[in-house]
Amino acid sequence: MAKAEREAWITGIGIVSCLGEGPQAHWQKLMEAHPSADGTTFAPFIVHPLAPINLDTQIPKKGDQRQMENWQRIGTYAAGLALDSAGVKGKPEILSHMDMIVAAGGGERDLAVDTTILSGMPSAANPAAFLNERLMSDLRPTLFLAQLSNLLAGNISIVHGVTGSSRTFMGEESSGVDAVRIALSRIAAGQSDIALVGGSQNAERPDLLIIYQFGDINLKDKYVPVWERGGHGAMALGSMGAFLVIEAREHAEKRGAKPLARLSAVVSGRANRQPGTVAASLRGLWDKIKDRVKNGHAAVLSGATGANPATAEEREFLSQHDDLAVRATGSYLGHGLEPQFPMNVALAALAVGHGSLFPPCDSTGLERAMSGNLSQVLVTGVGHWRGEGLALVERVD
Repeated sequence: MAKAEREAWITGIGIVSCLGEGPQAHWQKLMEAHPSADGTTFAPFIVHPLAPINLDTQIPKKGDQRQMENWQRIGTYAAGLALDSAGVKGKPEILSHMDMIVAAGGGERDLAVDTTILSGMPSAANPAAFLNERLMSDLRPTLFLAQLSNLLAGNISIVHGVTGSSRTFMGEESSGVDAVRIALSRIAAGQSDIALVGGSQNAERPDLLIIYQFGDINLKDKYVPVWERGGHGAMALGSMGAFLVIEAREHAEKRGAKPLARLSAVVSGRANRQPGTVAASLRGLWDKIKDRVKNGHAAVLSGATGANPATAEEREFLSQHDDLAVRATGSYLGHGLEPQFPMNVALAALAVGHGSLFPPCDSTGLERAMSGNLSQVLVTGVGHWRGEGLALVERVD
């Protein structure tokens, strides 16, 4: 468990998704309570596409933009927004000792090469030799480098000048939980003063949709809010980038930065995913932080994917805490895998800053209006396949 010995403040937020760019656009769209998703571009799959952004404002060099894949552009852009938000953009005296912790996937496929290989192998006289020849001649020399997950951190360092320590975690939803957890742990232990933490995903990729269709967990044909997907369940992938600047209170006060929220605790687990183990894992995580939660002033932002059995078991856990109002952000944003947890921590900071929740998006009765003043948000992150996490985000009075 990461438990703050030194107080950790969230001082910067950089978010982009289908809802737009930045905290204000996201809060406005969430308050309007009109989810939108694309069911035609990648039909029959439902996808939440990234809203238009002007890359030049955060990645000014066209050469830098060209050498990145889309997921790297999204992440580098969101990181720049977070640095701007925290007031540290272009300040090498701070960026030189800013730590960076990134949650990242493995990059994007070259669809033209994949198609050529898959269509040619069945008729090849020697499929193994054909495959080797095509890989040797068709792959770009930089393809494997472009697929390295730590290139997002590298691009952020190059474009924005963040040159402290750097860590990249892989592991889908769990990587996002652990990125935030490790940042808090290091700040709490006095090993770090300020950190840039987050990740990104480009969901508008046929290769990614195919991967999850192999597990039959893509939402198809019609958009449905997370809690209403029932039965086998399904997840609607969403393009997003989410980065946070998290720093020790003393460091922030010394430079005159104001807190957006306090990150008080992050806990993580890894159930073996036998029936009932997800709910049991969440109960165990809850026991570690429940004494901090203030009845009547707390709510839950869930990162539920919509895919079962994980989402059904998370719902079981949440139903045991009917004093906490619940919102599933995936109904609005889609599911972002690696950046989902950092995104929800960012949205939790917005919520406590406003002292209220956005409206429900659910007809099952799990989500309901909240009447009390909101000062705490419990963020859940339950992976579609592995990993569970909770974070406690609080208002700084």
